[in-house]
Amino acid sequence: MELCSAATLQEYNDFVWNHPKGHWLQAPEWGNVKKQWKWEGIIERDDNGQITGVMSVLIRRITGVGVTMMYSPRGPVCDLHDEAVFGKLIADAKRLAKQYRSYVIKMDPDISISDNVFEGIVRRQGFVIDNSNNNFEGIQARFVFRLHLNGRSEEELLASFHSKTRYNIRVAQRRGVEVKTETKAQLPAFYALMKETGDRDGFAIRPLSYFETMMDVMGDHVRFFMAYYEGVPVAGTLAVHFGDKVWYAYGASSSQHRDAMPNYLVQWRMIQWAAQLGCRIYDFRGVSGDLDESKPVYGLYRFKKGFNGDFTEFLGELTLVTKPFLNFLLSRALKVYTKLRKKLRPSLQKEMAPEQAGGRD
Repeated sequence: MELCSAATLQEYNDFVWNHPKGHWLQAPEWGNVKKQWKWEGIIERDDNGQITGVMSVLIRRITGVGVTMMYSPRGPVCDLHDEAVFGKLIADAKRLAKQYRSYVIKMDPDISISDNVFEGIVRRQGFVIDNSNNNFEGIQARFVFRLHLNGRSEEELLASFHSKTRYNIRVAQRRGVEVKTETKAQLPAFYALMKETGDRDGFAIRPLSYFETMMDVMGDHVRFFMAYYEGVPVAGTLAVHFGDKVWYAYGASSSQHRDAMPNYLVQWRMIQWAAQLGCRIYDFRGVSGDLDESKPVYGLYRFKKGFNGDFTEFLGELTLVTKPFLNFLLSRALKVYTKLRKKLRPSLQKEMAPEQAGGRD
C-alpha cells in the first residue's frame, strides 16, 4: 500500500488536477480544511511507476466507541471502468480501514446513475448502493446541475440561458448591482448574510472559521464574490476552481433587495470566471430530485435550471462495511438521532433560497 507523502504530494495533486474525474474534494488541500478528520491519500501505479489512480480518504474517530469511519468524497479518481485499478484502490482502502479500526468505508463518486458498468464493479467489490435520497439527506447531493461550457464565448453562453434568467441578469445590471471579487477581510459580511439565510430558510450553517480556513488553505483555487446594492452587501458566494471545472461551493443572500436580482448576476459572474479560465464544466452543485412544483425545494431547481445546465443524477452513496455488528449498532443509533433531530427542527415553510448549494462535503 502506497500512501501519499511529502515526497509524492505534488505528483498526487497533479494527477487529480489533470484527470477527467478530478474533484476539489479529492485534492490534498481539502484534507487541511477538514481539521476534525485525518487525511490519507492512496496511490496506485502501473508497471512503469506512473500513477493510475488515487483515493483521498477522510478518517474520523467516533467519540466514545474507539473506532473510526472512512469517507472518500467524490472519490476515487481513476478510470472508473478499470476494474483492476479500482479493485486495488479498494483493497488498499480496506488495509487502511484495518489500520485505523474503521467500521465502514463510504464514497459518492462522480458517476451517473445510468452507468451500469460501474454499478456492477462496485457491487462485485462488496459495496451497498443507496440512491433512495431525493433531497439532501446524503453527505453529498445526489442531483446537480452542470453547465458544459465547451469553449463557448460569453455571448453564446448568455444566449443559451432561459429568457427569464437573461432578463433577471439584466435587471440586476440596470438596478446597479455591483459584483466584486473580495478578500478574506470581507468574510464577516458574507457570514452575516449566511446567518440570515440559514435563519430564513431553516438550515444549519458552518462557523466563520470554516470559511476562513477554506480561503487560507485553498488559496487561488477559491474566489469570493460579493454583490452590492447601493453599497450594501446583498449576496455572496464562494466558488472553487480545480482542474477543468469550477464549482459553486457556498452562497448566501439578504432578504432585502431581492427584487434587484443579485443572485442571478453573481451566478453569471462565476460562470464568466469559469469560461475565462477555459474550464470544461461549471457545476451548480446540489438540487432536489423531487421535481414536484408544489414543493418548497423546487425553487432551487427552477433557479439553476434557468442557466440551461444538464440535470445530473449520480449513482448515490456507496457503503462498504468492514465491521458488520458495529455498523448495525451505530446505524440504529444514527436513525434514532435523525428522527429526534427532525422532530426538534422547525419545518421548512419557505421556499428554499437559490443560494443553498446542497453539499455537506
